[in-house]
Amino acid sequence: MTTVPLVIVDGANVVGSVPDGWWRDRAGAAIRLRDRLAAVPPAGLPDIPGPVEVTLVVEGKARDIPQADNGVRVERATGSGDDKIADLVRVAARTRRTVVVTADRGLRERVLALGGEVRGPSSVPRR
Repeated sequence: MTTVPLVIVDGANVVGSVPDGWWRDRAGAAIRLRDRLAAVPPAGLPDIPGPVEVTLVVEGKARDIPQADNGVRVERATGSGDDKIADLVRVAARTRRTVVVTADRGLRERVLALGGEVRGPSSVPRR
């Protein structure tokens, strides 16, 4: 069992939780989130001490953002971001603590049913 928890961030949902004009530049908003998440791998989340592994799931117009060398892995959903997140949880939760950051109620239920945990968008740096 891997001891380092996996934190999966629902990029579209977390970006959408801050009304800062993200809808005018979805890719730019996803890049800003990716860069702010760089603080999470060493520090962890408020109730999960670091180190943690962080995966940002992007979809739609944000899908083609570049991978950065900042400790945040970018996973591109070819279809639904929720489906991609569920697939990642289905595999990871078998061997390690897996936490999804989202406010999406349907996704929350799916993650919990697959053995993952859920935190709200305010648990990660959004600004």
